[in-house]
Amino acid sequence: MKTIKLAFALIIATLAMTACVEDKVYEGPNNIDAVSITPESPTSFDDVIVTANISGLQSVKEAILKYTVGDKTTDVTMAGASDGKTFTATIPAQPDGTKVSYVVIITNEAGYTTTAEREYTVGDKPSDYTKLVLNELFGAGKDGEKYIELYNNGDDPIKLEGVTIKKDEAVTWTGVKDEVIMGHSYFLIVGASEVPGVGGSGPNPHPMIKGLSAQKTLPIELFNPKGELVNKFQRGEKGDGWGVKLSFENKKTYSRCPNGTGKFMIADKTFGAKNPDNGEEAEDLVQ
Repeated sequence: MKTIKLAFALIIATLAMTACVEDKVYEGPNNIDAVSITPESPTSFDDVIVTANISGLQSVKEAILKYTVGDKTTDVTMAGASDGKTFTATIPAQPDGTKVSYVVIITNEAGYTTTAEREYTVGDKPSDYTKLVLNELFGAGKDGEKYIELYNNGDDPIKLEGVTIKKDEAVTWTGVKDEVIMGHSYFLIVGASEVPGVGGSGPNPHPMIKGLSAQKTLPIELFNPKGELVNKFQRGEKGDGWGVKLSFENKKTYSRCPNGTGKFMIADKTFGAKNPDNGEEAEDLVQ
């Protein structure tokens, strides 16, 4: 009987001691369950959002994104969502063909660190020059007031590097690196050096040479970087040469009506905005 009482007493004592001791919080590293980027296939026009999903019993003290481009490494503090398990940071857009390596570094309250390494390569879609058109031409007024407007009928950006425009069968403008026309957007080329052009990617540093006329015969031809004709505007016939003065002077514009897809018609200036759906017939044009 004494043995049974002693054993019972030991059990009671053990339970009492256990009740008085708090459970020890697990100390160890958190898990990085997933790392993803948005968009999944970045182009040179995309900032890339890196998202890390974290699990573990410890709360996250710090989340760092460390990304490397070439020989340069940059640290960015990742922003945490309210659930304490989702962290994001942004890598700025990089040039086409750039390889980006990055590391997500998670440190929890217990001081344990967890890392996940990833990489991606920036890849642009080929420019679809069939979507690029001469959209509006204005040749009246002073040289600085004249302009040619390009329009991108497609959804994707078109790089203008190597694109050329010929006036009277001679090259008058060539697109340079970093000049881009975004999807369903405009790019303006003005006619004199004192007035910068305005493009989808910023000011155009090399305006078109002077000579765009509101009254003379002329062709304006648009070529892709391979030298293939993709679009054309023509007033009058060549005959013995271009530049023959006509009786009609158009003080408005020659604009595609409707915008981007219609034939050229006489219309009011829109200069980097949507053309009207209709205009006045232009009998002096060949189209």
